[in-house]
Amino acid sequence: MKTIKTEDAIGSILVHDLTRIIKDHSKGVAFKKGHVIKEEDIPILKSMGKENLYVWEYKEGMVHENDAALFLIDLCKNDYMTTSEIKEGKAELIASRDGFFKANVEKLDKINALEEMMIATRKGNLPVKAGDKLAGMRIIPLVIDEEKLEKAKEIGGDSPLLSIVPFKKLKAGIITTGSEVYSGLIKDTFSPVIKEKLHKQGMEVISHVLCDDDDEKIKNAILNMKKEGAEIIICTGGMSVDPDDLTPRAIKKSGAKIISYGSPVLPGAMFLLAYFDDKIPVMGVPGCAMYHKITIFDIILPYAAAGIEVDKDDLSKLGYGGLCLDCPICHYPNCQFGKGV
Repeated sequence: MKTIKTEDAIGSILVHDLTRIIKDHSKGVAFKKGHVIKEEDIPILKSMGKENLYVWEYKEGMVHENDAALFLIDLCKNDYMTTSEIKEGKAELIASRDGFFKANVEKLDKINALEEMMIATRKGNLPVKAGDKLAGMRIIPLVIDEEKLEKAKEIGGDSPLLSIVPFKKLKAGIITTGSEVYSGLIKDTFSPVIKEKLHKQGMEVISHVLCDDDDEKIKNAILNMKKEGAEIIICTGGMSVDPDDLTPRAIKKSGAKIISYGSPVLPGAMFLLAYFDDKIPVMGVPGCAMYHKITIFDIILPYAAAGIEVDKDDLSKLGYGGLCLDCPICHYPNCQFGKGV
């Protein structure tokens, strides 16, 4: 690559895209990388403020920005991702199907600490839809030493930095607890909320039962649902410390291993997560999910849909960013809530 005066550039080859901006009208590539400068291009280039141009002068061991962008794409790209057209040296990755997006943050940080290159991603540990933008990458200069890219490759290793875990269409069971609901004193307004969230996640509710405040009955309902083929079991209500709230005890008696009773998330502090030995999750969802649009349940449900186990450490990390701000218009997941994992 070398610098040349625009009027002397006829016959030279551009080494990068040149963008032309017309105020309140348009912004786009006027001349693409590889374009051979013609005499009629000179006035246009001058009108764009281009008194000098970078033109191609090949040197051994140097990589052009477009080729470098493809190199960085290869470090990140995984199944269920497509690559955008490279424009002005920048490439992007797009989700090709719905799923749970994950990123290797440790490796990403190390690569971004290297000089002259960058990879920007959306937040990981969140659901994405087909067509969602996942990441963008480029080098900073127009060309880069190949050795620097090799350092990034060494950090990346054999596995791509990004991944999408497809969601499974799980069969779900719901157990609504509470003597007041079981006896018909009040209407069950909890399970419709849970059913809607499960359906949006692509899950099929195969069973829904009402249980009195009796830990044996709740335990038996859990085990019966498991026998019926439920791949995720949701217990609503009975999650407080009141003497009549026995759901946590019932879940423990069912044989499911409790990962945590309680989470550093508001709303959702009294949430319970457990797993059977065959990895089937059991969730105890507190009453806040009836009237708060987004709670801990919405954070953890996509993990279950992707078949990803959540451990105690994962839950503990949710405290940072675990306070819902109760915005008048909810933009979740495009906000700070639940980004700690």
